[in-house]
Amino acid sequence: MSATPHPGQSSPVPSREVPADLHGLVVAVDGTSGSGKSSTSRGVAARLGLRYLDTGAMFRAMTWWMLRHGVDVHDADAVAARCGEPGLESGTDPSGPTITVDGEDAAAPIRTEEVTRAVSPVSTVPAVRARLLGLQREIITAALDGPGIVVEGRDIGSVVWPDAPVKLYLSADPAARAERRAAEEGGADLSATRQLLLDRDRIDSSRATAPLVMADGAVHLDTTPYTLDEVIALVVGMVAEACS
Repeated sequence: MSATPHPGQSSPVPSREVPADLHGLVVAVDGTSGSGKSSTSRGVAARLGLRYLDTGAMFRAMTWWMLRHGVDVHDADAVAARCGEPGLESGTDPSGPTITVDGEDAAAPIRTEEVTRAVSPVSTVPAVRARLLGLQREIITAALDGPGIVVEGRDIGSVVWPDAPVKLYLSADPAARAERRAAEEGGADLSATRQLLLDRDRIDSSRATAPLVMADGAVHLDTTPYTLDEVIALVVGMVAEACS
């Protein structure tokens, strides 16, 4: 992963002693699908003893609930009318993050192809984003009184927590992203996976509410040529630099 710093930011360093006290630290990780946000964020949180929040899982959980209750995900008004109903809870242990919907474990069903194809239209609905934004900020606020948290998504540094002292934007070559995602999904069709990722990029970048952008002050990391361990090391180095 080549590290391309945002203007005004210094390049991240892969090896530097990390301060022992990271109390209340927020690390915001945004970027495109398949760029390694989840694996990187979990790895960094585990290395540094921080909590971890996957905001994408929250949107998937909302989408799964809509599909399960027969709501037309392409009808924004219908989605908005019911997005306050599901009870969502996100566990923040990086070694075993959880997501429950109305008390039911939803970790597996939210990763199905049906949900993957439906999550973009649900995530563009302003009422959905407002509901989940409130939940996300509650979780982050609670972490400020504890060990701190790594939060990943598409609008963390720009909307959810713009004051995060460490902000990243991860991307990767579309072919690499498709290979990673297809492998995660047990050998899914590579061409179809690539197109799905590009469609998701287009929808997320063009939506009116909280579009996918690189936040002010964020550092851009292209993960294409790097291993996961190398990416984690780079981010840990960034944290060390920011907290020194």
